[in-house]
Amino acid sequence: VQLQASGGGLVQAGGSLRLSCAASGPNMDYHAMAWFCQAPGKQREWVSCINSAGSTHYADSVRGRFTISRDDAKSTVYLQMNAMKPEDTAVYYCAGDLGGDGSRVREDYDYWGQGTQVTVSS
Repeated sequence: VQLQASGGGLVQAGGSLRLSCAASGPNMDYHAMAWFCQAPGKQREWVSCINSAGSTHYADSVRGRFTISRDDAKSTVYLQMNAMKPEDTAVYYCAGDLGGDGSRVREDYDYWGQGTQVTVSS
């Protein structure tokens, strides 16, 4: 499966962005999907995940502000980001887990997209 992330950009604090991650190849219907982010000089961190049944989990730092969703008919996963903060600035990556139920662990994911830059100005 190949993933193509898009939707990043520059936004002011308090604004919103929606990231998309389109999958090509074998369908992702039974895969858990996730978003991670990596700020300059930091390790890649888990943001959110969604399993094949639609169950979602969020990092404490984004809960209540970000929403992950999936449209399997379009082979696309989304991350709606609201009430954004400067500390949300990072490259955002989507990832897929072939056999899991959703995980916070980077090593559990089997394939990754190329990343999309999100910058939040204060």
